[in-house]
Amino acid sequence: MENTTNERLDAILVSQKKYFRSGATLDVRFRKQQLRKLLSAIEENEKELADALWTDLHKSYEEAYLTELSLVKAEIRGAIRHTAKWARREHKCSPVTIFGSSSYVVKEPLGCALIVSPWNYPVQLLLNPLVGAISAGCTAVLKPSPYVPNVSLAIEKMILSAFDEQYIAVVQGNREVNKHLFSMKFDMIFFTGSPALARNVAAAAAENLVPMVLELGGKSPCIINKGCNVKLAALRTAWGKTLNAGQTCIAPDYILIHKDVKEAFVNEFARCIKRLHGDDIHESRHYVRMVSDKAFERVEGYIHEGNVLYGGHTKADERFIEPTLIDDVKKDADVLTTEIFGPVFPLVTFDDSGEGFEEKVVNYILDREKPLALYYFGPKQRGWNIIRRTSSGGACINDTIMHIANPNVPFGGVGNSGMGSYHGVLSFEAFTHRRAVVSTPTLFDLPFRYMPYKTFPLVKKMV
Repeated sequence: MENTTNERLDAILVSQKKYFRSGATLDVRFRKQQLRKLLSAIEENEKELADALWTDLHKSYEEAYLTELSLVKAEIRGAIRHTAKWARREHKCSPVTIFGSSSYVVKEPLGCALIVSPWNYPVQLLLNPLVGAISAGCTAVLKPSPYVPNVSLAIEKMILSAFDEQYIAVVQGNREVNKHLFSMKFDMIFFTGSPALARNVAAAAAENLVPMVLELGGKSPCIINKGCNVKLAALRTAWGKTLNAGQTCIAPDYILIHKDVKEAFVNEFARCIKRLHGDDIHESRHYVRMVSDKAFERVEGYIHEGNVLYGGHTKADERFIEPTLIDDVKKDADVLTTEIFGPVFPLVTFDDSGEGFEEKVVNYILDREKPLALYYFGPKQRGWNIIRRTSSGGACINDTIMHIANPNVPFGGVGNSGMGSYHGVLSFEAFTHRRAVVSTPTLFDLPFRYMPYKTFPLVKKMV
């Protein structure tokens, strides 16, 4: 894929800043019109996008629709319904110290936004933030991933057919292009990717004091406690881990399991893989491949860091890795210290001896960076206890992944797994500055605030 030149990147930003300054994006009717354009463009290009996802990732149409296209379309429809309400100025109470004044919060767009997406959900993770940018009244430069070239080109073609480049533009290229983009003076950066790359983004953006939303990842634990519904836990965990072949930022990364349910869980996990993908998962139309040879080699290497309890088969020429459970892993092994981003699942086993299972699990999680997600299977109240004592971007009790499906709750990370959140109204707010405005009457003027503060004793009692 050909890199967009630095000169062209600079020219696009200049044209977008000029367009934004014209005030064209401020009218709510304009924003809703553009959201409808985006929805129509997605529907018209649905086949092209789905075909590109199949070519680049071996992602079936059903999975492409459920995990990418449908989520974006739902986000757009929600924004069309609510943008006018979200954008409305809010009247706030005024204290007695500014008696007579009216106080407001005005929602103003941040300006020209840069949205950089990864390869694992290349449609959803690029276009969902764009919905927020449009609804907030921003312009946007979109930078898709070069690791999924067919998807990136399909998106570029779709956006070019629907929008003027001075409003929404797509640029292409590798990390050299990213480096230049991050050094430019955008008004906001929305980045989805790895914590390692996010540090470079943050360092570059700091030079221009550009605000950011960082959606990252990390090692999301999946806790299997005794007292859980083992069959359901295995099914929902197998689904969450094999969705996109584990190449999901909120995929369950590793399992913390009670020894009393370990054998039953492993056996049930194997049955659930066959239920989801058939007797031979290699032949499953719904099982995604690793995105690149490099990714295949990295994830395949994790299999050899433990004892294989289930799976372990690979095909390098197809970048296929079977869902694999491994045990007896050294605590400093890469598979337990690095985000896996693939279908290898290490198990860490605990029992009730000493401080107890739940205390051991909590300490294990707290000893590591804050993850993007946390999953718990077992008695509900014990799950709430673990959530209360730990921290993660989001969490599910007796489920995996599904917190991303509700637009009414925030999606985002904390600490090493990100900063800021979006979805629903939070997508609008991510690209919005909440501006305080106080309107003061001129018919009268209270003298207490002026020097030499003759009424200070009275004022002191008031404030």
